[in-house]
Amino acid sequence: MTRLILASQSPARTKLLSHAGIRHEVLVSDVDEDAVQARYGVTDPHDTALLLARAKAEAVASLPEADGAIVIGCDSVFEFDGEAHGKPYTADVARERMLRMSGSMGILHTGHWLVDCRDTDAGGVTSTGGVTSNDGATDGATNDDGGVTARGSGATLGSVSSAEVHFMEMSAAEIETYIATGEPLQCAGSFTIDGYGGAFIRKVDGDPHTVVGLSISTLRALLGQANVGITELWTAGAVDPADVRAE
Repeated sequence: MTRLILASQSPARTKLLSHAGIRHEVLVSDVDEDAVQARYGVTDPHDTALLLARAKAEAVASLPEADGAIVIGCDSVFEFDGEAHGKPYTADVARERMLRMSGSMGILHTGHWLVDCRDTDAGGVTSTGGVTSNDGATDGATNDDGGVTARGSGATLGSVSSAEVHFMEMSAAEIETYIATGEPLQCAGSFTIDGYGGAFIRKVDGDPHTVVGLSISTLRALLGQANVGITELWTAGAVDPADVRAE
């Protein structure tokens, strides 16, 4: 059985995976985001999202608990007026941002980084940021339960999914009430789409899951490059492909 580990403490991300029927575990990294950015210097919002996602995934992949699993790390950065906005943390920062965002538009970048920690054969190939594959073999090793564990691909790769977020006009009173909920303080860009903040979003151009913090379609693509079908991770209620018959 393929194990997927989410290297994120975000309740929204794990809720999204659960609602999509994707079996996963959560293992939080202790990555210092400020230190990572300081080490690599100034990058644009798109690259920052990927850099932080990679740092989280690789930190968790190095833990013994991740042995034999596939790790996915994610990080979101909101780009507004050419500036990168992470979590505001304080009411003053959130207020200033939201007053500027009212009636305007920004781009939410969500970086995804996958690390395949399963055992590989001698022919495994590792790639950083591109397509990764092995020799296509389907055999594997026997696990403790007597089942067969698929060989790993050696994949370490990433992708960024971006979506335009268009905001409605927000009154000062609405902004204050929203800040008082505490929701925007721990969210990239000071808003959510799957909570109270959804009331202020007029439309999204792109994958809405990106705005939540994890694009399911991007995850599917990355898993595919690691020779894993997303249906392998579906929980109860999923249909076994062997049971599907052509009409």
